[in-house]
Amino acid sequence: MTDAAASAATPGPAALDPAAAPVKPRMRGWLHAGMFPAVLISGITLIALTDSTTGRIACTVYVLSACLLFGVSAVYHRGTWGPRGEAVLRRLDHANIFLIIAGTYTPLTLLLLPGSTARPLLWAVWVAAAAGIAFRVLWVGAPRWLYTPCYIAMGWAAVFFLPDFMRTGGIAVLVLVIVGGLLYSAGGVIYGIKKPNPSPRWFGFHEVFHSLTLAAFVTHYVGISLVAYQHG
Repeated sequence: MTDAAASAATPGPAALDPAAAPVKPRMRGWLHAGMFPAVLISGITLIALTDSTTGRIACTVYVLSACLLFGVSAVYHRGTWGPRGEAVLRRLDHANIFLIIAGTYTPLTLLLLPGSTARPLLWAVWVAAAAGIAFRVLWVGAPRWLYTPCYIAMGWAAVFFLPDFMRTGGIAVLVLVIVGGLLYSAGGVIYGIKKPNPSPRWFGFHEVFHSLTLAAFVTHYVGISLVAYQHG
């Protein structure tokens, strides 16, 4: 096989995501790159200020999932990768979304719910995350209309437990959890429909999506911090 034929036979970024390949806005990845050290420092602070062993373990899971989300995303979106590197990093980037959802649930569930309720919910969330990770790793080219709703649905899986969150954590925690969820969901919708796309050259729809994930993470971080300091 000639080099030209081999190159033609190897799927590139356009084959993985045709809509994303033609234009890469100059701000792509910078938001998550800047967020990574902030997440690391604030995460270590959260863990250090949590008193109980359960709280520290739960917050460690949360912080690690956040570091993976923002760190891998920054590497993936800032770099220029060949077909293989693109495929591997894309798999990791998308799998980490399921990971951050389960990671966020972990401290909220363990610190706000009684053990008889927390254990089955946490098992369900992490099994769903494992299934979602396998789905994105094994089918990296799945259409957005299929996998984006999976993220949103999993994010709201504990909606029926929100009254329990409020009873234990208070109204402020409930509001922060809901607002963070709405921000994540809005970002997911924008990612799915690829609109609005304000400046394809500098700040496109993907950057709007990343901005909302930052706002959602900060909102949830504040809520989890309140929970950890009060109940951890």
